[in-house]
Formats: sequence, C-alpha cells, structure tokens
Amino acid sequence: MRLWTLHPKYLDPQGLVALWREALLARAVLRGKTVGYQRHPQLERFKAHGSPRLAINAYLAGVHDEAVARGYAFDRSKIGPVQPVVPIAVATGQIEHEWNHLLQKLARRSPLLYASHRDLVPVCHPLFVPEPGPVASWERG
Repeated sequence: MRLWTLHPKYLDPQGLVALWREALLARAVLRGKTVGYQRHPQLERFKAHGSPRLAINAYLAGVHDEAVARGYAFDRSKIGPVQPVVPIAVATGQIEHEWNHLLQKLARRSPLLYASHRDLVPVCHPLFVPEPGPVASWERG
C-alpha cells in the first residue's frame, strides 16, 4: 500500500487508479471494516490524526478531484463525508524520498511523464503540509 504524500497530479494513470483503490482500502481499515492491513505503516499518520476517518476522506477527496480533472469516473459516494480537517505535517525528507521513488516508477512505466516531471519541484497532496525533517520512520528502505 502506498498512500502518496505527493499531489496525485504527478501519477500516471496506473498510479492514480492504484492510489484510489489503496486509499479506499485504507478507509476500510480505519473504519474497522477489514481485518487486513491493520498495522500497515502507511496508516500511522492517519491513525495519529485527531479525526482519522475524516482525514482519510479528505485524502480520498483530493484523489477524486484529480481523477475528475482527468475525466475518470471514480465513484464519489465511496468517500463518505468530507469536512475541513487539520492538515498532516510531513517532513521534507519524506517528500523527497517519495518523489525519487515515483520518478523511478515513471521512468519504467511512463517515460514521457518521467521526462516532463524529472526537473519539477513537487507539491504535496492538499491534506499534507511540509515541514523540515527526515524520511518518516515507518518508510521502508
């Protein structure tokens, strides 16, 4: 499961669809509707939020907005209530780590997108706000 800190506008079509599915799975976990993925490290920052369910709904809303902008038909009714929530702080080291990881994926899967993205300075998904710091402790390798 990869719940990107990066804005979903950087994802290729495969990545955006995968993110939608994975974020819906994360929502099910946070709602207690599935037994799998309960301890998945990507969920830590949502679980630590004052309103985890509203935070994942806000996250999904950002993904949905990007999908709609691209003409995709993601089912908005799967999100649940979306309300303003306190943003989640994310370390700049984590953003850089994810950006490099995404660029590697794009280089293999979507070379044209990689070429258009490689020199960009990425922004975060609207739920996140950057702050100085290292890669998250829950991040793998």
